[in-house]
Amino acid sequence: MTSEPETTSAPESGGLPLVAVLLALTGVSGLIDAVCFLGLDHVFTANMTGNVLVLGFAAAGTAGFSVPHTLTSVAFFLVGALAGGRLFARTARTSRRTWTRVSLAVEAALLAAASAVAFAAPDADGTTYALIAVTAVAMGLRNETVRTLRVAGLPTTTVITSLLTGLVADSPWGDGSGSRLPRRAAAILALFAGALVGAWLVDHHGLGVPLLVAAVASAGLAVTASGRD
Repeated sequence: MTSEPETTSAPESGGLPLVAVLLALTGVSGLIDAVCFLGLDHVFTANMTGNVLVLGFAAAGTAGFSVPHTLTSVAFFLVGALAGGRLFARTARTSRRTWTRVSLAVEAALLAAASAVAFAAPDADGTTYALIAVTAVAMGLRNETVRTLRVAGLPTTTVITSLLTGLVADSPWGDGSGSRLPRRAAAILALFAGALVGAWLVDHHGLGVPLLVAAVASAGLAVTASGRD
């Protein structure tokens, strides 16, 4: 999918700018990966780069890592990305705002379902796999959403390698104007803050509470996002 949604069926201006939305979602990503890495046997469901590394560690037999858990995360992340592509294909003639809100509403519902599972059956045999699968689908959908929106300076809400690179390469001390430095720096801080809050919540309240916080945050963004950068 290379084209952006048309803007014929809803105004774009009402609500939060997409830059603010993506920064908030970056914080949610940190929260989700804190839950999964700390509470679900060192698996990422938002950061697939990390998962490839984890899979290598697990394949080498390093203690504390799981090949089945990591493969589950990667597989369901791809399912979420595919679902995002199909959802975009069905809503491509709507506005960016509508597309963003629908996608975030689905993400919020998935995270709410994960939270419900964590509260209802925290010690059940299948809970770990269920939480990995559902959060990975949500994050795969999210990544396709962000890829489609193409907000300048914020190509992702899940990893910071490209943001760190752009932060210094495009700075006045590099070869750029530095015009996007604030949003890149804010994204890095948002991911850090989300991970910090997520780690604290996991340590003190288990998995259900941080997942619920992530669901509420995504739901709030789903009803307030605009279609403008």
